[in-house]
Amino acid sequence: MDHNINQFWKLVGVLIGENLYSLPYVERLPLLLAHRFGLWDVLVACEREGSLDSAIRNPAANDFERLHRLCPELETVGFNGQTSGKFAPQFAAQGYRTVVLPSSSPAHVALTFEQKLAVWQQLVA
Repeated sequence: MDHNINQFWKLVGVLIGENLYSLPYVERLPLLLAHRFGLWDVLVACEREGSLDSAIRNPAANDFERLHRLCPELETVGFNGQTSGKFAPQFAAQGYRTVVLPSSSPAHVALTFEQKLAVWQQLVA
């Protein structure tokens, strides 16, 4: 496994049984929706140099109410890493099942791909 790349598309691909990683981005999104998966950022804006979550400054939360209006059938919300996982209590308070996932970032090397996948499987359980 290449530890220099973000494993997000590989992890989600295994969950839905599609090789998302090999596809162009514009082809990935329709496949996610076909498998009833959504993709949404918890932050609408922030300042950040580089790609590390620890470098985020002045975060502004996305509109959670809008998400609820757009996706009324949403049941489970997964958070990719501890930084986004800080928003899990807000979703749980609204009745969603929440899963704080180990980060798919290549900076998060404490777990192997297989160990991360075991936790990510909770999204489809």
